[in-house]
Amino acid sequence: MRTVLNIVWLLFAGIELAAMYFLFGLLAILPIITIPAAVASFRMGVYVLWPFGRKVVEKPDAGVGSALMNIVWFLIAGLWLALGHIATAFALAITIIGIPMAIANLKLIPVTCFPFGKQIVASDGREGVLA
Repeated sequence: MRTVLNIVWLLFAGIELAAMYFLFGLLAILPIITIPAAVASFRMGVYVLWPFGRKVVEKPDAGVGSALMNIVWFLIAGLWLALGHIATAFALAITIIGIPMAIANLKLIPVTCFPFGKQIVASDGREGVLA
C-alpha cells in the first residue's frame, strides 16, 4: 500500500514539491554561510519525493545552532515552502483519493518550517538515517 501511495504522491505532489526544495537548496548554496540550509533542503526534497514509509523524528543532540538556523530557514524558505504545501494539500483534497495525501502534505509543514534538529528515519523502526 505504501508503494501505491508513494507513486500517486510522486505524480500529483512529490515532483513539484521536491523541485521547490531543490530550488531553495540551490539558492541557499550561493551565500556560503547558508550551506547547512542547502543540505537540509536537499534532504527534505528527497524525503518529499517518496514520503510514505518514513517519518521525521527529533534529533536528541540538536543544540542552539539548530534553533538559530531554524529561524533563518523559516524567514528565507520555510514560509514559502509551507505555502506550497498548503496549496498542494488543497488541490489534493478535491478528490477522495487525494484526501489522505492532503493530510500527509499538511503533516509535512512543521518539518518544512523548522527542519534543523530533526532526522528522517524508517517508520517501521529500523535503525539509521535514511535521508
